[in-house]
Amino acid sequence: MKKQLLVICALFCLVMVCQAQASGIMCGDEQTESYFPLLKNKRVALFSNHTGLVKGRHLIDVLLAHHFNVVGVFSPEHGFRGKADAGETVGNSIDEETGVQIYSLYKGEGGKPDEALLNKTDILLVDIQDVGLRFYTYYISMYKLMDVCAERRIPVVILDRPNPNGFYVDGPLLDMKYKSGVGALPIPVVHGMTLAELALMINGEGWLSKGRKCPLQVVACKNYTHQSHYDLPVPPSPNLPNMKSIYLYPSTCYFEGTVASLGRGTDKPFQIYGHPLLKGGTYDFIPRSISGAKNPPLLNEQCHGVNLTMIPNEDIWKNGLDLSYVIDAYRKIGIGDKFFTPFFEKLIGVGYVRKMIESGHNAKSIKARWKNDVKKFKIQRKPYLLYPE
Repeated sequence: MKKQLLVICALFCLVMVCQAQASGIMCGDEQTESYFPLLKNKRVALFSNHTGLVKGRHLIDVLLAHHFNVVGVFSPEHGFRGKADAGETVGNSIDEETGVQIYSLYKGEGGKPDEALLNKTDILLVDIQDVGLRFYTYYISMYKLMDVCAERRIPVVILDRPNPNGFYVDGPLLDMKYKSGVGALPIPVVHGMTLAELALMINGEGWLSKGRKCPLQVVACKNYTHQSHYDLPVPPSPNLPNMKSIYLYPSTCYFEGTVASLGRGTDKPFQIYGHPLLKGGTYDFIPRSISGAKNPPLLNEQCHGVNLTMIPNEDIWKNGLDLSYVIDAYRKIGIGDKFFTPFFEKLIGVGYVRKMIESGHNAKSIKARWKNDVKKFKIQRKPYLLYPE
């Protein structure tokens, strides 16, 4: 009994330490003394969106208030103000609040950075909140920008931010034959790195075109470790509205590659799943056309399924990437291989997972298949980590 109490006390203390660390975290953009001198007399381009906040104030406003020459902004998926649907084409525009030109990386031309902005850029500043998953596209936009900046020798300064899923690594390494707009690098689904760490790895592993190196500087977070649990101050995209959705995202995003709904068009995206044919569901919902999900799968159809919002965060963290939800839906909808679409392989990144599900394997046995991938990657990434594990 005494031993159990000691274990409980130790765990409690560890949680308190992690929370204390998280509450005192300082993001890179707050450390203006570290990067303002780099911007003096430079034409500054910014890669950011609505998450680029410095103590509640957008970085672009901070830069303009200090009379820096911001020549334009590269915006990622969902647009600069973070309101567009997933994958929605977003054109170039003028930011209504600042008058600065926004150059979209999601305007239907392969996401290539605009030559017009690159031609008048002396330095690129990166400040954007990622969620640490291979299929979340902000890192892919950064990767493309690093590539063109490497070619043109434009310095890139990354103002780092914590990874809300940065306390574990899980999932298979991407088989590069499934490389796509939702998977660009040979990394696991949950890579456990911040954007700055990943950028250092991109440079160090020679993943840019022709093995080029991007001129890179990093302003690291303070008081952050890979065991910190960091609550995001604003939703990073329209369908990740809260921390529950962000923690479940590594396990529920695969429904995008199936006939089932993961809750787009409801107030619980990535936190529920269902389908009109699902048998034995305990939760009903109807996807509607709403802001951020204008045409969701199974629009206006009643879906039977499961509500995951009551699962404690601690259980989600413990299970990591959990395929049991997809397996449950596959079995209860009962339509065999028609359950999956080709997009499933792009999300999971390998060809064997679908086959194992169809042959009756459970989530635990499938996870065992990528155990060596995780071990290999953790060794490979170690030289690039900026924060204690």
